[in-house]
Amino acid sequence: MTAKERRRVLIGSPVRQKPEILDYFLTSLRRLEYDHLDVSYFFIDDNNDELSSAHLSRFMRETNHVVIHNAHSDDYDYIRNETTHYWNEPLIWKVADYKNKIIQYALDLHYDYLFLVDSDLLLTPQTLNHLVAINKEIISEIFWTRWQPDARPQPQVWLKDEYIQYEQSAGETLDEAEKEQRYQQFVSRLTEPGVYEVGGLGACTLIHRQALLRGVNYKRIYNLSFWGEDRHFCIRAAALGFTLYVDTHYPAYHIYRESDLHNAKLFLQATEEISSIPEVKLSQFEEHEVRCLRKVTVAAGTARPSLTLTIVLRNEGNRYLRQALEQHRCYIDQAVIIDDASTDNTLDVCMDILKGIPLRLIRNESSLFHNEIELRKLQWRETLNVHPEWILNLDADEWFESAFVGELPAMLEQQEFDLYCFRLYDFWNETHYRDDNYWSSHKTYRPFLLRYHPEVHYYWKETAQHCGRFPANVFELPHHLSAIRLKHYGWAKPEYRLEKYKRYRQLDPEAKFGWKEQYDSILDESPSLVEWVES
Repeated sequence: MTAKERRRVLIGSPVRQKPEILDYFLTSLRRLEYDHLDVSYFFIDDNNDELSSAHLSRFMRETNHVVIHNAHSDDYDYIRNETTHYWNEPLIWKVADYKNKIIQYALDLHYDYLFLVDSDLLLTPQTLNHLVAINKEIISEIFWTRWQPDARPQPQVWLKDEYIQYEQSAGETLDEAEKEQRYQQFVSRLTEPGVYEVGGLGACTLIHRQALLRGVNYKRIYNLSFWGEDRHFCIRAAALGFTLYVDTHYPAYHIYRESDLHNAKLFLQATEEISSIPEVKLSQFEEHEVRCLRKVTVAAGTARPSLTLTIVLRNEGNRYLRQALEQHRCYIDQAVIIDDASTDNTLDVCMDILKGIPLRLIRNESSLFHNEIELRKLQWRETLNVHPEWILNLDADEWFESAFVGELPAMLEQQEFDLYCFRLYDFWNETHYRDDNYWSSHKTYRPFLLRYHPEVHYYWKETAQHCGRFPANVFELPHHLSAIRLKHYGWAKPEYRLEKYKRYRQLDPEAKFGWKEQYDSILDESPSLVEWVES
């Protein structure tokens, strides 16, 4: 199969999970086999346990093509105990909204399939390959759950309405004995390996792009009283003309209670033994090739320390963001982006340009720009969550001159300096930067590239505006003044300058945190400009 024929699958999951259960879930994802598939991951981190978020961050570092979108946890409590799980309406529709965000991401980035999986499920290694090969628009892999500790296991699929698991024709009346008999027929059929038509499904569902394009989603249907977002998804899908299926060849395991964790370990052991990958005996020549390849891989993996790009942005989708990220993506290893309540397509641009690069996205529901110190502290905390080695802190409209790419490996590998400072040039149009008494940032060196030391106690300049991108004491570290220049296009158009002028007048009317004369000079009609010459 050629590269053009490879199908792209997005595995998506909203995650608010206990660390022990999440660890098992992520382990099962690592074991998935995917032949002729390009697999990416999109997690919405809604955890209220920092260790669970740390598990996701570690998965992102160790696995290719992972995006984590940070969701700020709200006051809706999700209560779980050894008896059952307690859902409320706001919580259900919050999860539905998360799933719709994942659907939109899959559409925007043109994935062929979306595989939505709950974070308390364990999958057999063959699951994804098998579901794709079945070639249905909407299909789930089966799993069984005891909804109450003393109840019998039931599948997560049903035939009609809210959770009816027996056949019943329109107008047909059944007594309890007949219902039980037909229920047993239904569940007995599902214990046999096969693919079966059902009326409802959820939690472990592969959705073809054609179904996504036709409009399947988890929005509430206003004139439907059924409980749970999966019911609304399934009814909408059927109304759009799609048939729902369940596969029973590779049942998943549901960790519904903490007491299920013991059997979770047994499930992983048992399914590892039935891996469909045959054992291959290599010739002496092939073994030599593998040994050589391992040496190359190790050498490539240790070529230089990792570089984490971190950006705070808001409504940059139609400005210079795309151009900036295209410059950065060739040399960064991961990215942490704080979206400060954008109302445009900023997040879409980030996810599109940084596709294939580990990405942690945090979106503020309301802007923190009026209190920059809190915004920068948030950025710092979230960046540390991905365990960076070197941190490159830039704005959405900044990028280096071309010499930076060639110099970067040596900068990251050396052991003498922990901080690099650069001169920032404020461009007033596409080709000229401003140079006068009020605009001379290019004559001062500022910190943009930092080697993070976990043992250092960092502290901040506690001011609402102009607090700095890094903690205040980074200059206590050994630092170097680089000759490489940094270009800033945030002032490059008249409308940008007017917008920033109004913003500073609003946020700092008395110029307590800035320079009043500089604020006033933003709208100068004939400033002194110098043509940029690339090194």
